[in-house]
Amino acid sequence: MQNPNDDTEWNDVLRAKGIIPPKEKEVTEDDLVNMLEQTIKEKQATGDGKHITDMNLDELDELEDSEDEGILLEYRQKRIAEMKALADRSKFGSVLEISAQDYVQEINKAGEGIWVVLHLYKQGIPLCALINQFMHNLAAKFRTVKFVKSISTTCIPNYPDKNLPTIFIYFEGEMKKQLVGPVELRGPNMTQDEFEYMIGKAGAVPTDLTEDPRVAVKDKLFSDLKDLNNDW
Repeated sequence: MQNPNDDTEWNDVLRAKGIIPPKEKEVTEDDLVNMLEQTIKEKQATGDGKHITDMNLDELDELEDSEDEGILLEYRQKRIAEMKALADRSKFGSVLEISAQDYVQEINKAGEGIWVVLHLYKQGIPLCALINQFMHNLAAKFRTVKFVKSISTTCIPNYPDKNLPTIFIYFEGEMKKQLVGPVELRGPNMTQDEFEYMIGKAGAVPTDLTEDPRVAVKDKLFSDLKDLNNDW
């Protein structure tokens, strides 16, 4: 008996008339890859809507009882690697005070994948003191970023006070951004969010602030003034 899956003209006629069923599709390597990708997508969210890649190791252990072991094992290993990489990079957390002798080692040789935010300051300048406080807060918040400060003339002899405060931003030892003087650093009314936004815009910190907070402040001030005029 002729195989109905054979590629013959006669079989084509019989399939067209519905006498024999359509030819079974051969499963290719691409089909298998697509099936695996689809399976992974279907398993990427748990019943409560939590994405599998956001789960901790204990949650993955609980899920393994009811899900495909091979796929979950792959995600578990990936999650462990991500957590280890983050732990290796989360080694800062405070503001380091340096001198000129430390500059090359602590900044130019900070390491692969490391952002460094350097603040040149002097005692007695209010905006410098404000930024030092902001640096302290952000160092605790973004522990993978190296926050460094140095008295300006200790780090760079004869550095002019008119340029203070100064922020230098480095990545892997290469300068990416500089903010020099009180005008660029928005003066004594600059907020913590504004400072975070500015260094985040340079790429130094993974901030959630995607819009300039100062714009929002100006808009609110304009709105308040407009309301006040309407009251009059």
